[in-house]
Amino acid sequence: MKHHIDHPDTSGTRPDKNKLLLKYPSSWWQGMWREALPSGNGKLGASVQGGIQAETVLLQHSELWHWGHKDELPDVSYTLSETRKLMDEERYLEASWHLTRKLQEEGYASRLSSRYPLATMTVGMPCNNAFRKYRRELDMDTGEVQVRWLEGSQGYARSLFVSRADDCVVYEIQTHRVKDGVSAQGTGSAGNSLLSGTIGLQFPEGDRVREDDEFNVLKSSITMRIDRDDRGDYLCYGGKNDDGQDYGAVLRLIQLNEIPDAIHDKQKESEPNEDTHSRQLHFHTSGKVLVLVLVKMFATGRRVEEWTRLKQELALLESDYNTLLDRHISLHQPLFRSAELDLDDENDDGRCNEELLLEAYEGEAPTGLMRKMWAYGRYLFISGTSERSGLPFGLYGLWGGDYRLIWGHNMANENVQMMYWHTAVGGLSNLNRSLFRYYNGLMDDFRNNARKLYGCRGIYIPAGTTPGIGVPNQIVPVIMNWTGVAGWIARHYYAHYQFTGDKQFLLEEALPFMKEALQFYEDFLVLGEDGKYKIYPSVSPENTPENFMPKHGQPLAHPMPTAINATMDIAIMKELLQHVIAASRRTGVHTSKIPCWEAMLEHMPDYLLEPEGAVKEWLHPAFEDRRDHRHLSHLYPVFPGQELTREEQPELFQAFETAVDQRRLGAQSGWSLAHMSSIYARLGNGERALESLDILARSCVLSNGYTLHNDWRNMGVCMSMPAAPIQLDANMGWVNAVQEMLLYVSEQWIKLLPALPERWVRGSIHDWRIPGGSLSCTWDQSSGLFRAEISACRRIMMKLHIPEWVKACEMLSRSACLCELDENGIYELEIEAGGELILEQTRFGKNDE
Repeated sequence: MKHHIDHPDTSGTRPDKNKLLLKYPSSWWQGMWREALPSGNGKLGASVQGGIQAETVLLQHSELWHWGHKDELPDVSYTLSETRKLMDEERYLEASWHLTRKLQEEGYASRLSSRYPLATMTVGMPCNNAFRKYRRELDMDTGEVQVRWLEGSQGYARSLFVSRADDCVVYEIQTHRVKDGVSAQGTGSAGNSLLSGTIGLQFPEGDRVREDDEFNVLKSSITMRIDRDDRGDYLCYGGKNDDGQDYGAVLRLIQLNEIPDAIHDKQKESEPNEDTHSRQLHFHTSGKVLVLVLVKMFATGRRVEEWTRLKQELALLESDYNTLLDRHISLHQPLFRSAELDLDDENDDGRCNEELLLEAYEGEAPTGLMRKMWAYGRYLFISGTSERSGLPFGLYGLWGGDYRLIWGHNMANENVQMMYWHTAVGGLSNLNRSLFRYYNGLMDDFRNNARKLYGCRGIYIPAGTTPGIGVPNQIVPVIMNWTGVAGWIARHYYAHYQFTGDKQFLLEEALPFMKEALQFYEDFLVLGEDGKYKIYPSVSPENTPENFMPKHGQPLAHPMPTAINATMDIAIMKELLQHVIAASRRTGVHTSKIPCWEAMLEHMPDYLLEPEGAVKEWLHPAFEDRRDHRHLSHLYPVFPGQELTREEQPELFQAFETAVDQRRLGAQSGWSLAHMSSIYARLGNGERALESLDILARSCVLSNGYTLHNDWRNMGVCMSMPAAPIQLDANMGWVNAVQEMLLYVSEQWIKLLPALPERWVRGSIHDWRIPGGSLSCTWDQSSGLFRAEISACRRIMMKLHIPEWVKACEMLSRSACLCELDENGIYELEIEAGGELILEQTRFGKNDE
């Protein structure tokens, strides 16, 4: 039924390879947006619910936030010495609340803002017959969402995308005659059809009835207006945010084959004014391509002026869906295709999501679902953020449909980081810039926090932030007493340099940020009598030591998280020191400080083991490990950090493997299962890595592919909560886990297929990134086929590890050298800039057949 041209597809003869196919519309009661199909350009988002008689498309603008409040932070830095005195006296619970209560006593009450939906676009069409052959489809390769169905003798298709080129939502409605189930499109006048209906903009009511003042003030601010000219009909929509700025949208309706008599029907519509909260435009057309709708949005300004501006911009756009789509695809497709994956899953291409998820319930998710979820996470990411944006990807992307959504802020005690782990290897490093621009823009708040909370130089970043609000806001011990955010975020700055080689970025952005993060620790650390640093207060995110959990079993959130020397804090500081030293040497600045920083590394505490051989989550003897928890913070030295490898520290490496094995399954969440999968991949255990994604697929994945924080059905495979919030961090975590199974890279190592599961017998990766170049690999474990190609854009000097079953490789090279170090597949690799190395095995060696 699609009439537009086909675009080149690197998947060759697999037209459905990168499509999500569904046979159901959105079906989540009182929250249909949760199962909608998303499209976005990084600034604007639209999600299609798929109703036939009454379609709803949720519209969102990335810069539309409200209901935040920023207080002046009082100086309570004197509490640090008091907190430490209480901890020295082993009055840990009292110490845990000390800073928090002092802030509360001062009346400090900053509140995070929340992103909210701009409007809903509604489409109403009469239904004279029951629908059949309903399909809802997302083409990730183009960013298009389509809903199509048959009704009586007519077929219908509605298509939508959000243009990266023209910064607007493009929506098209087609209809055509069918005969005996076969399209009559293209058969002359007999193929023409009539189409009538309405299209409008409405205020989004959210998931529940609200009567609070904030909501009512917002709703009462909405006005709408209808304008007309020779280029079409315009529907103008506007509201007022709590900062006094207007926001809104302009919709342009183009009836390509308008029936003359229908023009008179327009007189029945209300005369233009700005008093109503809901307006609709009518369409009545004939032909094949019947209706085109263009929508532009604004988040600030004065509505009348913005309406005029957007009307002018819309009037200049072509009235042709194909032309607009081609322009969008030229920008979208290079991002989506920046890295490619095939898992020999062609047989799953045409299966609908519902069918794939039902098979996952049998125990093993289909390989096609595994690969499509990898592609889908990437699609969500590139649709939900952009290089030009000043905002990072959010937990709801650009598709949240309610107000004050739980965890709707930028949360950096796991979630923000998880959403960016995949970018470098996946060729999306340019999209990291929005993350850096966001945190760089809040540095004044972060410096003020460090000084007034702890009396330290440098920066203190609270776990939760929103645009313009970088001050503490979640005033509870588990957040206030954790100092690790800045160090963890700093890892992303340095990794960006490692992969891009951008020395200007290293000198002007990465090193200054890392240095200020380190300055805080220089003032915060305490040197103990044993010559080792003591970090306190110290928090392992959201976990409480077992011996401080309530004995009566009363469920309390974070009863006593404040401890001494959390393993994660130690790991973050070691990594930060190493990166600052390396960056200073590369740039030639701060070199006089390097001996001091190296001495700090010498004073870092060693990791400790439990009697069972697992690494401890807290290194101080007063705190016992608690395994019944979703966070995996103490695994940081293995993942996401790269401090340890099996080859170089085998015994300690094994201790981290034992630690992750101890985590209880029923305590996990959607995102923690994705995190666990990446950890197992780092440990070289592909079967457990894949099993974690299998469990995630049957517990926390909706029909449209969105991941949830937890399973709402009490199935026993993850934590139980009354609500099941959308959290797209697990979508991005899935991407990273798949990448970790197939490729490990650091500045020192390249490991090919390091955790390849048995089920992935054949496959290929193409153009995945490594520091200094790119890599492609093809494998077939059944025949012994293996081929790897490594290309260098900068000089590469690393160790290379190839799979054990690859024994008879031939090497082809250009400006490359490979030297075998041992019999376990480890080589010393050197490639000059512009050089290439090809390793190929066409069959098993004689000893492996």
